[in-house]
Amino acid sequence: MENQSKIISKNSSPFFNTNTITQQVIFVLLLVICISGLISPPIALVLGLVAANISGNPFLRFNAKAINILLQLSVIGLGFGMNVNSAISAGKTGFLFTVASIFSTLLLGLLIGKWLKIDKKTSHLISCGTAICGGSAIAAIAPVIKSDEKQTSVALGVIFILNSIALFLFPAIGHWLHLSQQEFGLWCAIAIHDTSSVVGAANKYGPEALQIATTVKLARALWIIPVALITALVFKNKSSKIKIPYFIGVFILAMVLNTYVPQTALVAPYMVALAKTGLTITLFLIGAGLSHTVLQSLGVKPLVQGVLLWACIAISALLSILYFI
Repeated sequence: MENQSKIISKNSSPFFNTNTITQQVIFVLLLVICISGLISPPIALVLGLVAANISGNPFLRFNAKAINILLQLSVIGLGFGMNVNSAISAGKTGFLFTVASIFSTLLLGLLIGKWLKIDKKTSHLISCGTAICGGSAIAAIAPVIKSDEKQTSVALGVIFILNSIALFLFPAIGHWLHLSQQEFGLWCAIAIHDTSSVVGAANKYGPEALQIATTVKLARALWIIPVALITALVFKNKSSKIKIPYFIGVFILAMVLNTYVPQTALVAPYMVALAKTGLTITLFLIGAGLSHTVLQSLGVKPLVQGVLLWACIAISALLSILYFI
């Protein structure tokens, strides 16, 4: 994500030029609105997009790091609202889907990348981001394949654009098809790229959907490790370090405390409330990093690959959930 921040800072420019103080005041006011709890996570994303494209983001150099930290803390906080037994049940349900969808997506991404003649590293990053957990997967795989700044940034841009669309599209489709909370939670965990949008969409759909989606998505995120190892072999790079998502362990600890330590009930509601506020801020910052110049710099072919992969995984996962579960 730090690579994304660098490339965005070079290419970003708002439609209206304002001085730094004005930008900071506008940005902070919008941030306060997000913290207030008066708006939902999807609306926070829109406010971020508005800020990026109208007045600009004066704190862009901190954007990627803030998103990473806030998302991890928010996920840990959500663990205080979940039950271990329910999480294990949800994890078992999503395991086979996770394995099948990850490797079929990676294979399909390879084929589409060759067909569209996309740079091999960019194509692989987009495939990994779609298959596992969006920006986190790209951040972990990028040093393994030694991708350059542009390759990493293009992949991140594609994933975050589709993520933003998913936050609005998936709940609407879920209600249209009358999906149960269990069905929707499983579907969005498999078919939405980044954890932030998975949690945001599931939270909008309902509490059961949120628990299932978060658990399945984080279990899916652990596949970063084997996929990174396989990637190192394929790209013949044995020296790169793999970024392990350690915060998932803290999320599991929070669930254990909430399930087996009665005293946790005194603080759990506050932790969950803070986590949801953190998620709202995270989505605001994601939107604030997507200016019009960043969107224009991505190129058509990588975006086409991302859309095709996303459509395939979303449709196949939905059909499987509806007819085979």
